[in-house]
Amino acid sequence: MISTLFPNVNWEKMWEATFDTLYMTIISTGVSFVIGLIVGIILFLTSPHQLWANRFVNFITGSLVNIFRSIPFIILIILLIPFTKFLLGTIRGVNAALPALIIGSAPFYARLVLIALREVDKGVIEAARSMGASTFTIIWKVLIPESKPALYSGITVTAVALVGYTAMAGIIGAGGLGNLAYLEGFQRSREDVTLMATIFILIIVFIIQWIGDTITAKSDKR
Repeated sequence: MISTLFPNVNWEKMWEATFDTLYMTIISTGVSFVIGLIVGIILFLTSPHQLWANRFVNFITGSLVNIFRSIPFIILIILLIPFTKFLLGTIRGVNAALPALIIGSAPFYARLVLIALREVDKGVIEAARSMGASTFTIIWKVLIPESKPALYSGITVTAVALVGYTAMAGIIGAGGLGNLAYLEGFQRSREDVTLMATIFILIIVFIIQWIGDTITAKSDKR
């Protein structure tokens, strides 16, 4: 039945492309989470009336975040080709896509982190400060625990966006389902290959969203 509906699909290539997409998504999501969390905390703490209030640092950091967040991903990939080639020696393959994926998604998540931290009750922060808590303690014992649901929700949104980014990266030879859909499907007029690759991408997105929603719901103690 399946072979009749999708006669041109090479299932070995399809599974390999799925693994490549998952690899790019998982690695870039993990790195973007760490970088985005750090940058988001810096943005929050250097804001006016916060612990590290510093207009200059806040402006520079916020400007960099806004710049990289605003560049369309397909253009960002092209702009980063020299950097990627210098860093990895090639611009093809799943690893070559990682710099663009991380640089494209980390600023996006950093902005979501900032929004999440701004929702933390100021009274809780002030109470911790009045008891002599250090900045490090406030970050790890107050800010992050109090904003966990929003942080998890934000990284879920970022991961879903990254699945779409991997599909775009595939067009320039990064591998994955996007690459398969373009080379084996679109360029060879094999609509069944493109359709199946799309179905696999949707399944990955639905799974990520379900996992993210589940973790977010369990972390929300309200």
